[in-house]
Amino acid sequence: MRTFETIETTLDHGILTLSLNRPEIHNAFNETMLREVTEVFENADGPEILCIVMRGKGKSFCAGVDLQWMKTVSQNSYEQNYQESLLLSKCFETIYTCPKPTIAVVHGVALGGANGLLSACDFAYCTDTTYFSLSEVKIGIIPACISPYVVKRVGEYGTRELMLTGRRIDGKEAERFRLVNKSLPAELIEEKVAEVITNLRSSGPEAMKQGKVLIHEICNHLTLKEAYEYTARMIAEIRASEEGQEGMNAFLEKRKPKWVSNK
Repeated sequence: MRTFETIETTLDHGILTLSLNRPEIHNAFNETMLREVTEVFENADGPEILCIVMRGKGKSFCAGVDLQWMKTVSQNSYEQNYQESLLLSKCFETIYTCPKPTIAVVHGVALGGANGLLSACDFAYCTDTTYFSLSEVKIGIIPACISPYVVKRVGEYGTRELMLTGRRIDGKEAERFRLVNKSLPAELIEEKVAEVITNLRSSGPEAMKQGKVLIHEICNHLTLKEAYEYTARMIAEIRASEEGQEGMNAFLEKRKPKWVSNK
């Protein structure tokens, strides 16, 4: 795998781990990190990859935007600011639409835009001592680019509370807000992640990919009337596919499907 400047990647038994790697500044992101994270998720469709796990090196997951980058951006023109902001939007959208299951493992702090990284993932788990904040309002701006993904996770009125107050919440409160799937003691979080990965290994790879497409279309594009035909067509295609046939035959024959037995 190629060497990056601000992140590290490893592939081990199908698990592609992406580690934010600027620990000296709590993995705050700049233009380079956004481009590198986007590149990894854009190219994560190979059969050798089961899922992607995103982590932060050092004491924190991510402290949001790099202050030096923020200083530069604040002095730019509107058009320059717009182009820089598109990098944020593209990064979060690429994570959200990644064909592979994605898991964020969060510790330390997740501030500002870091909440976009974790909210765009399919699963997010944190330690109880993690602190989260959508603190942009405290400096007179708004968490615009992350908002579609935070709203999807938290819902409208929970997002209003978090975005308008900018207050800090810990892991357990983040779980209550549904910003994360589960908050756990630090010593238990890896066990939980391993449990999720074990469940993913028993699922059909193409079924997971198409399941994500289905959810995306239902939640973002289709009316109930449009979904009437779309969903019927999709299940018919899946049932007729090689993987669908193998999965159904394995179930009827009371054996493990090939994607499990081959691992």
